[in-house]
Amino acid sequence: MLHISSLKKTLGGFSLFIEDMRIQKPGIYGLIGPNGCGKSSLTKLIAGILKADGGKIDTPLASRDITMVTQKPYIMDDTVFNNLAYPLRLRGVRHYRELCGEYLGEIGFTEKRNQQARGLSGGEKQKLALLRAMIFNPKLVILDEAMTDLDLDSLDLFVGKILERQRQTPTVWIIISHQLSQIRRLCEHVFFMTDGRLEAQGPTEELLRSANPAVRRYLRHETL
Repeated sequence: MLHISSLKKTLGGFSLFIEDMRIQKPGIYGLIGPNGCGKSSLTKLIAGILKADGGKIDTPLASRDITMVTQKPYIMDDTVFNNLAYPLRLRGVRHYRELCGEYLGEIGFTEKRNQQARGLSGGEKQKLALLRAMIFNPKLVILDEAMTDLDLDSLDLFVGKILERQRQTPTVWIIISHQLSQIRRLCEHVFFMTDGRLEAQGPTEELLRSANPAVRRYLRHETL
């Protein structure tokens, strides 16, 4: 479903080079590594937000099948309801009003539907952005530290929603997080990056117990 080969991107003094990275089937994949190692740059290349300097990203997915949520998500200068409805209206989904009402009810946002979305708290904006990313059933969802501001109850809610969605409609998820407990709960396979390179990968527990020195150095500074 995704094959990256000889991918190059230079951003200022930083150089990203991914020789070979493959995601061959739907699943929840973690992407971890130290700050500044290139995780966000890589996912922006996959999402088409950045253009590569060289190499290939081969995927059968169209841009409309891919969505990305960041730590500080983009929120339209409009109501909560219209932010959530936007991807559905863009795709001509006729029953968008009912679907949006159902989704807003699931997170207790029914009474906020007509509120200006930019007036929400940081955690509420993340919840709205996560719903907006899920509501149109994309085939590739990238979450870049997208749940960092959620309280514990909301985090449990969205972890449950992601796992339930995956059981019902297998999708490719790429999750960037320094919260390794979250990676453990969600991800079946993990990619580890350092210095703009893909250093190691494997099943989650296997990777987190890796003897690779770079992985061990990283894990010493993170909470499992």
